[in-house]
Amino acid sequence: MKKLFAWAVLAGLAAGVSQASAEPPPAYEGRRLYVSYCQLCHGEGGKGDGPLARQMGITPADLTTTVRSRSDTILTKIITGRGGQTIAGRARHNILSEAMPDWEKVFSDDKVGAIIAYLRILSRSKHRLIGDPEVGFKLYQKYCAACHGEEGDGRGVMTAIMKFRPADHTNSIQTEALSNDDMAGVIRYGKGGFMPAWDDILTAEEIDGLVSYIRLLSY
Repeated sequence: MKKLFAWAVLAGLAAGVSQASAEPPPAYEGRRLYVSYCQLCHGEGGKGDGPLARQMGITPADLTTTVRSRSDTILTKIITGRGGQTIAGRARHNILSEAMPDWEKVFSDDKVGAIIAYLRILSRSKHRLIGDPEVGFKLYQKYCAACHGEEGDGRGVMTAIMKFRPADHTNSIQTEALSNDDMAGVIRYGKGGFMPAWDDILTAEEIDGLVSYIRLLSY
């Protein structure tokens, strides 16, 4: 029955559910920028242990702790280097590190906001990303958006037809309560009367990608 429902969802998608307008959440783009520009110094997990930092002999900020106490406005100033910042009466070029480059000419305001969204995940989430969110994004739009919605808010077109409410993947409280294994298990084996099992359709790598994309949706 669960497998039949999965294919019913696919049939709904094929019948004309458009995904062309779907856009990933800001944290998704933020992760891509972080990997390209920030990870070399700040490290994959944001701990400040990137390979370039070691070679340069610098100590970047541990973003898993310092970001928590910074507002978006302050983080924007740190990333862009817009003017001096004054902390406790002391003017400093960059709050976190004098070695921090100024990215104002590289990143638009939207991209700075996306990076900050991803930094919030690094500093707040207790779960690491176990798969490739770019794989997860494509699969989510293909298999999950019909029920969970293109933006992951649980308002997909199938909900109006079948009168049920899927999980809201933008709710960070709910997603944080689930471990990566728990979330992967729900995708793999299904849950309740409506969430289908995808273990015969998706590979383990694809399921991990979905889990990571859902993590980004929740921030």
